[in-house]
Amino acid sequence: MRKILLVLFLLFILSPLAFSAPGAVRCGKLLDVRSGQMLGDQLVVFDASGTITSVRPFSSTKLPNGVTTIDLSNATCLPGLVDVHTHLTGDPSSHGYPRLGISVPREAVTGVKNARLTLRAGFTSVRNVGAHGYTDVALRDGIEAGDVEGPRMRVSGPALGITGGHCDNNLLPSEFHYKSDGVADGPWAARAKVREVVKYGADVIKICASGGVLSKGDQPGTPQFTFEEMQAIAEEAHKLGRKVAAHAHGTQSIKDAIRAGIDSIEHSSLIDDEGIALAKQHGAYLVFDIYNDDYILQEGAKAGMLPESIEKEKKIGRLQRENFRHAYQSGAKLAFGTDSGVYPHGDNAKQFAKMVEWGMKPLEAIQAATVNAADLLGWADKIGALETGHYADLIAVSGDPASDVHVLESIKFVMKGGTVVCNDLAAK
Repeated sequence: MRKILLVLFLLFILSPLAFSAPGAVRCGKLLDVRSGQMLGDQLVVFDASGTITSVRPFSSTKLPNGVTTIDLSNATCLPGLVDVHTHLTGDPSSHGYPRLGISVPREAVTGVKNARLTLRAGFTSVRNVGAHGYTDVALRDGIEAGDVEGPRMRVSGPALGITGGHCDNNLLPSEFHYKSDGVADGPWAARAKVREVVKYGADVIKICASGGVLSKGDQPGTPQFTFEEMQAIAEEAHKLGRKVAAHAHGTQSIKDAIRAGIDSIEHSSLIDDEGIALAKQHGAYLVFDIYNDDYILQEGAKAGMLPESIEKEKKIGRLQRENFRHAYQSGAKLAFGTDSGVYPHGDNAKQFAKMVEWGMKPLEAIQAATVNAADLLGWADKIGALETGHYADLIAVSGDPASDVHVLESIKFVMKGGTVVCNDLAAK
């Protein structure tokens, strides 16, 4: 028996899946996302676990024998990007009535495809806020097991909402008697639903505080969950160590959600001065998905989105962008979230240019997708910066992203946890 155990132990420690080799990346330039400094000729060293052990000038660093260095001396390095509002198991074509033909197993397969696209676009961590049948839980677990290529994930499972609300399915007639997995009416039912989704693997709780754009029969500005329901959800989630993200377009719903203790407001489209002040007072993050308006208005009808959804977007899209600028100028905490799945996955970085167009400096937009997003996810000590003790999640681009964020739309090098995902930039 001892011999068998010894053989199994040796097989494990010698398996290529058991550990990675230590290594280093030489960066011609490295953007320190905290300070905004562009550092020249830096060496990022990481250990066998894929954790950064040092970041220092190449000329002053002596590597141990056997450590392989990747030469990106012709590129600019920065931390892997973070998108805090994704739907990896959905596609633009899965809204409206086409959604009814997609099974839970098929949604999971879609997630595998989109996780790969997202990682290779330079987003090494995401928060997935809403998926049917816990497909995002399965996707997260598959990535962590090494079975699937994709980013690190915080996942919500089914989004919580009221009967007939944005997070319910309102496309089927009454004889089907169908409700979505996350429907809960009343404070105690909402508490029970929080416990249920945590039981089945949720890292974060997603709720629908107001109506939405891509749902049938409601309006984005209309309150849905009550203050008492949201307060119960926040209390239960925080007790269980989970943060809460609230889909909230409407002015009153945003304020109710913040007062109830919600951690982040998603979309934030119709936020007013009082809502911004409350967000600052309570330390809540605001997440504005200000790119996908372009896609919905240009491509939504072709993708099968409901005509009423297109009309709702026409009314709310520009207001959301104006309020993004106002929230930014007012000093609210902003994190980068795109609502990927409304537009094609892998195009996440197109939002950077919109954030700059509507007031942010390039560095601030990058900070929203690195240090700010990492803080919202609760991973500030592990992702969002190239620093000792953080995961070796590193991307590289040609050019200077702190001057031109468009270069982030064409990322040629991606490393996650010390493992190279793609590399078209190495010096020859």
